Amino acid sequence: MTEAREDFFDDMTTDDDSTFDAMSVDHVELYVSSLATSTDWLVDQYGFTVTADNAGEAARIGARSTVLDQGRIRIVLTEGLDETHPASVYVARHGDGVGNIALGVSDVATAFAAAVRRGARPVAEPQGRDGAVSATIVGFGDVHHTFVQRRDENAEGPGGLSGLSPVAGRTPAVDPRLTAVDHFAGCLEAGTLDATVDHYVRVLGFSMIFAEDIVVGTQAMISKVVQSASGAVTLTLIEPDTTRQPGQIDSFLKNHGGAGVQHVAFNTDDVIRSVGLMKEAGVGFLDTPDTYYQLLARRVAVRRHSVDELREHDVLMDEDHDGQLFQIFTRSVHPRRTLFMEVIERSGARTFGSNNIKALYEAVELQRATSGTLT
Repeated sequence: MTEAREDFFDDMTTDDDSTFDAMSVDHVELYVSSLATSTDWLVDQYGFTVTADNAGEAARIGARSTVLDQGRIRIVLTEGLDETHPASVYVARHGDGVGNIALGVSDVATAFAAAVRRGARPVAEPQGRDGAVSATIVGFGDVHHTFVQRRDENAEGPGGLSGLSPVAGRTPAVDPRLTAVDHFAGCLEAGTLDATVDHYVRVLGFSMIFAEDIVVGTQAMISKVVQSASGAVTLTLIEPDTTRQPGQIDSFLKNHGGAGVQHVAFNTDDVIRSVGLMKEAGVGFLDTPDTYYQLLARRVAVRRHSVDELREHDVLMDEDHDGQLFQIFTRSVHPRRTLFMEVIERSGARTFGSNNIKALYEAVELQRATSGTLT
């Protein structure tokens, strides 16, 4: 620890339970191999608008970044120009993926000091730029968390992100009206789930709100969900059950090269509308066998959309004590097939559709039994 850092912590000796109460998702940073390709992907197929870039300072920084916005979602795409830049190192190790889940807080200096004192590994100390203050800690795997404090809460734009300037981006051809980030799903190495959950609870004041073992045939995974005190930041953390046959989580860990974000879920107010427009724009979604919808009526009474609408768009449906949810997963366009997206509409429901995994598996097995094939 440097002398300067010791002085910093001498000035920040206390924190209380309210340190992280106002936490939100400020932005999501994806490290990518081709900024142009990734920008086209999110603008043309997902309806994001380019609002800023760092073209004027990219050479100095060693990376080129672009900011895209939609609803309350802000995505930063960063392509390393220097092989030593964190984006270059990440892409070389994992391919394109989520390298930073930035967290909005009311006071960066207090949040950073509290997190480090509680056991977080620091990456960058608090610094101010362009109307915002930021500081960074390690999350899980190679995913970092940058705390962001905007001095003007009503200010728009990418304040605090190095070298970025507003630009007039092209108008997207599609408007799926994605509204916010619902949650992130992270895959962890076997045996690290409990420690990771404890880290978020102890260091950032999260609470564990849901836990279950999901068994699908000969495969199984263990899932625990942690959520910030504000309810605005949710992580679904999953590790493989090594007592069963290897499955999708094992494949992710192998192909990704360790723990990381498997998918990002976006909220919508109308999943049928959003998915329909995104399909027309070229987004590929996972297919759902027709038998899933034949069995759906036995499980639940669908209230928000008709079964025919769900079937037409391959949307899955689940419910909990608080309401219903409708979700669908995109096909991965990642060369390693380790990153995809989810579109989710919540009609009161607060959980994460785990019954869909079991119901979908049951439907596929029934289809295979009746047709002799597996779709």
